Amino acid sequence: MDMEHLSFIQCYLFISFMISVIGFCGFQEATAQKTTVQAKSHFPDKFVLSDPPVGLFGPFEISPSVFPRNPHPVEPLSPMYPSFPSTYKPVLTGKCPFNFSSISNIMEKTASDCSAPLAALVGNVICCPQVHSLLHVFQGAYARHSDALAMHQTVANDCFSDILSILASRGANSSVPELCLVKSSNLTGGSCPIKDIKSFQRIVNTSKLIDECSTIDPLKECCRPACQSAIMQAAFAISQHSNNDLESSAIPVSTTSLDVVNDCKEVVYAWISMKLPSEAADTSFRMLSSCKVNKVCPLNFEEPSAVITHCRDLSSPNPTCCASLSTYIATLQKQMLITNRQAINCATSFGSMLQKGGVMTNIYELCDVDLKDFSLQAFGQQGCLLRSLPSDVMFDNTTGVSFTCDLSDNIAAPWPSSSSISSLSFCAPEMSLPVLPVPQSSGTFGNFAWRLGIFSHLSLYFIYGLLL
Repeated sequence: MDMEHLSFIQCYLFISFMISVIGFCGFQEATAQKTTVQAKSHFPDKFVLSDPPVGLFGPFEISPSVFPRNPHPVEPLSPMYPSFPSTYKPVLTGKCPFNFSSISNIMEKTASDCSAPLAALVGNVICCPQVHSLLHVFQGAYARHSDALAMHQTVANDCFSDILSILASRGANSSVPELCLVKSSNLTGGSCPIKDIKSFQRIVNTSKLIDECSTIDPLKECCRPACQSAIMQAAFAISQHSNNDLESSAIPVSTTSLDVVNDCKEVVYAWISMKLPSEAADTSFRMLSSCKVNKVCPLNFEEPSAVITHCRDLSSPNPTCCASLSTYIATLQKQMLITNRQAINCATSFGSMLQKGGVMTNIYELCDVDLKDFSLQAFGQQGCLLRSLPSDVMFDNTTGVSFTCDLSDNIAAPWPSSSSISSLSFCAPEMSLPVLPVPQSSGTFGNFAWRLGIFSHLSLYFIYGLLL
């Protein structure tokens, strides 16, 4: 081959290579733009809310008296790590016939989830569900060494006192009983007539109970209750029997109060916990709790009279209306951390209040209100929405205390339609959360966060910065 042809081929290959490089770079840039987070998006038009599951599974209640009126810490906070109570050896009653080391991991998790500076801020979503789970796990572990699924009141008092002492010694808030509305009688089975293992297993379809509750699919369970239904059936079954001469009579009670059924549910939880390993039982109970807490909005809404006055009959953004709305929402942002699904409930509930007051225009859209605006704020204007699945407070020597936040990007708050005001659930084909916005701008962190599922961490230090 002569030099002229060789030079031509080399030139052709070089030009082809450069065209490929340029094309590849352009493709990479286009891909980066598609994977970054858009600053703002609107709630999907086809997101429809449907009727919630029916049952006696209300949300965990929190006493408002335990929320701190003055959240200022006694001592200045470290720039990176807030001060926490030091751990110490607990002083126990010595009268509780139980070795707490058998459930030490569950105790540690509960103390962390209910840590003194945080308990009121995470009570509804993290602390109280874990406290209730701990009590169930404790009853199950106790039942493994006895024939009882419940305790006599005197023993319950001693064991409950020891549980609180151990939690406090590991940094938990001393107001846990008031915060989560728990007491020693939760360990006694209350007015439930069946409290021994032998009678329980004679009445209840225990194989069904284990099959439905040993492994729980959180999405299916919250929409088509299986474990919850099995628990309710078992509780109702034992509530209908007298423990006297069970084999010969087993005469059902004609009427059973709701209180008795609820007390029997505690006995059912104890039996499930007895049969499952402690960690597996805790996981199942926390999954059930996620179905409860995500049904409703836990925030306390004062009468929004100022917002109603300034926002009636609007068709375009109004500075006075938006300022009034912003001031009102700022009071909500100091209450607690909530989940992404709770935020949808809160936005819809508050929108319904405004509609009843005569505000018919979607002022969320006019005033640029996002779902994250309804939760506790940090990093200036960044709100943290916890995931709808059970989550825990995290602590390590690098990040300090933090939470895993979901939907930290800007998802527009839903303005209620006439069909969604009384229908707050996620069990239609549209049961998933709003589709995340189509990204348009680029950025290294945005690409990384998008690929990891838009998770971020909210430092406790910034929470205190907000409250100061």
